Amino acid sequence: MMVAAMPLWAQDYHQDRTVKIWDNSSAPHSNGITEKEYERSKGIITSITEATLYIYEADKEKATGQAIVICPGGGYINACMDYEGYMMAEWLNTQGITCGVLKYRMPNGHKEVPLEDAVEALRTMRKMSKELNIDPAKVGIMGFSAGGHLAAYTSNFAPEGEKPAFSILFYPVITGEWGLCHKGSFDNLLGADASETLRAEYSLENRITKSTPPALLLLSDHDTVVPTISSIRYYNALKKHGIEAAMHIYPEGYHGWGIREDFPYIKQWQAAMVDWLAGLNKK
Repeated sequence: MMVAAMPLWAQDYHQDRTVKIWDNSSAPHSNGITEKEYERSKGIITSITEATLYIYEADKEKATGQAIVICPGGGYINACMDYEGYMMAEWLNTQGITCGVLKYRMPNGHKEVPLEDAVEALRTMRKMSKELNIDPAKVGIMGFSAGGHLAAYTSNFAPEGEKPAFSILFYPVITGEWGLCHKGSFDNLLGADASETLRAEYSLENRITKSTPPALLLLSDHDTVVPTISSIRYYNALKKHGIEAAMHIYPEGYHGWGIREDFPYIKQWQAAMVDWLAGLNKK
């Protein structure tokens, strides 16, 4: 007997709830991708045309009231759903934090598409705040690599009143400046023929205002994929505008470590994040 394959939007990542946000036919804008999405390799999803939020609820006894929308990385062409997604959410649950892992639609040159998905994911978490036992004023965003760009993008481009409460950025793509950027991510977001003016507009160190939320940046000095100067520029711009920020640059480590156990400073970044979130929660 043949068993029908589970649709990817309903993929089992051990989540407590699955919320389908929208697809290309119901979202404000389409990414123009017609290929059916598929799992390129274990945990790596590509050709995403349906935005889905996989929710992981913290135990009520541990719940801090904080929640995080997690944006996995993947160069704005894939989503790394495991070590930059559900595995991170499961660990954060042990710290009392409820999470929604966002499988966002890939831009395919339609720069507004991932932003729409991230903003709607924040709205969804806030609308569900009572049933999720979270404070709607304490919903932040986290992102890795290109997902870090999306988290910072949302922190600066989301409508006033709908920005995340905070952002946590792992080795984020920030600047679009030639020679310092991750070219693939910017090409996929804006198109390979994007002008210098457009690239500067989406270089997020240029978009910080006094309403940008606090940020924690975590990265490695040995990153050969996304230069550390990208995060340093963002941190400096945050401080210039009086925004609360912290940055931890670890002396070793590759790009894309996420919550992998082989990263030598996993305990250090976990402790730093827990302390930083606890400090925010007291304010």
